[in-house]
Amino acid sequence: MNAHIRVRFAPSPTGHLHIGGARTALFNYLYAKRQGGIFVLRLEDTDIERSTQESVDMILKDLNWLGLKWDEGPEVGGEYGPYKQSERAEIYKNAVEKLINNNQAYYCFCSPAEIEDRRQQLSQAGKTYKYEGTCQSISLEEAKSRVKAGEEHVIRLRVPTSGETIINDKIRGKVVFENKVLDDFILVRSNGSPTYNFAAVVDDSAMHITHIIRGDDHLSNTPKQILVYQALQATLPTFAHVPMILGADRNRLSKRHGATSIGAYAQEGYLPETMINYLALLGWSWDDKTTLFTLNDLENKFSLKRVNQSPAIFDNDKILWMNGVYLRQASNETYINLAIKQLLQAGLIKEPLNTETKAWAAKIVLVVKSKIKKLSEIPEQVSFFWEDQLELTKEAKEKLSEAKPYAEWFKTLHKKLSMLKSFETVELEKVLRNLSEEAGVKLGVLVHPLRVAVTGRINSPGIFEVLELLGQEKVVQRLAAALLEIDITV
Repeated sequence: MNAHIRVRFAPSPTGHLHIGGARTALFNYLYAKRQGGIFVLRLEDTDIERSTQESVDMILKDLNWLGLKWDEGPEVGGEYGPYKQSERAEIYKNAVEKLINNNQAYYCFCSPAEIEDRRQQLSQAGKTYKYEGTCQSISLEEAKSRVKAGEEHVIRLRVPTSGETIINDKIRGKVVFENKVLDDFILVRSNGSPTYNFAAVVDDSAMHITHIIRGDDHLSNTPKQILVYQALQATLPTFAHVPMILGADRNRLSKRHGATSIGAYAQEGYLPETMINYLALLGWSWDDKTTLFTLNDLENKFSLKRVNQSPAIFDNDKILWMNGVYLRQASNETYINLAIKQLLQAGLIKEPLNTETKAWAAKIVLVVKSKIKKLSEIPEQVSFFWEDQLELTKEAKEKLSEAKPYAEWFKTLHKKLSMLKSFETVELEKVLRNLSEEAGVKLGVLVHPLRVAVTGRINSPGIFEVLELLGQEKVVQRLAAALLEIDITV
């Protein structure tokens, strides 16, 4: 293991783990695995009002569901903890005191109201506000005296007014920012909490993070963070800003495009294998033809060199197709266990399950395995097996009425099905095929109305499998009731 390579995923626990965050976690994880390095998980929970333990639990659960195991972090530990920013207050305090004593940072006593007033004045004049450095000249002795007296303040970084801050980005190349466009930004808020740009740098430096791989929406933060690194005389990490994820309309991915959190996709019946594979393709590719990758494949193939600069488009149709592929590839045992959970959630079956019920349910879900694209489709596809009374749609009734011209043959079918000694697929198919030959009609003439009669639907899994699984008693009863619906008495 190349312990020198250290990457991190540092989510803010203020909600669910979203697609963009999960993609960032994956890219960091894959880079660490490919390089033999360390993958660190850190929780940036300094937003006291919005951070919750519930969000922490969801993030950890979703990362575990995806199979992204961290080497250091919550629940795992490590020598550079604690791994929650809320538990690192003393570390930030020491760091900012070092900056103040070295004249790299200073106390600012300008009130928010004063700053907002200046901002408004400049805005009315058509200019952009930039903090003027009003408190830069206050001596450290005076500033500390005012702080001791309880005067409200923040702590700002002294930003150079000339020169450039350069980012040598592994994906975007050389990116240059003019220092004169930056102001003396806040490191510590008036309530004593560190700002993101300060805490992230202190933590990344203390945890010896060598590569920071994150979304390019963070690119504007990077020059500020580099200036903090320089002020702390800390080693700069390598930056890599991955492209944004957009919806099909090329706007930033949001709820209007559908589910955006990993938990929601898991709830809808997507597999972790699907999510890992699809997330990897959001900005990265191996070649122009390979689409399917296991996590192990990705661990062996991933590199930042193959990450694109252009935005990634999230395609709901493609991820749905991919999930269908992984469902079909899943072992029957794995598939059955996942499918039965869906039946339980839908209330079609109830715990505790006896052996007979579980075996019957397993056979039912297997008949739709090749047709579904996500697990949540299963209950709707097979619910007719448990329905006491079928509700026929107008379309289904029209299809059922096609049996009217062949009333005598359907009466014969009902009789033959009632008398069968073996109600298995082979025997059932033999009955239907022989009867269609006797009637001189295509098999579909009998099968289509029969399907509606026993399932209440125009489409269903294979009719012979359906008949066997429903069982003789239920099939005979449903066929009789459906024929009576169109005035055919058996």
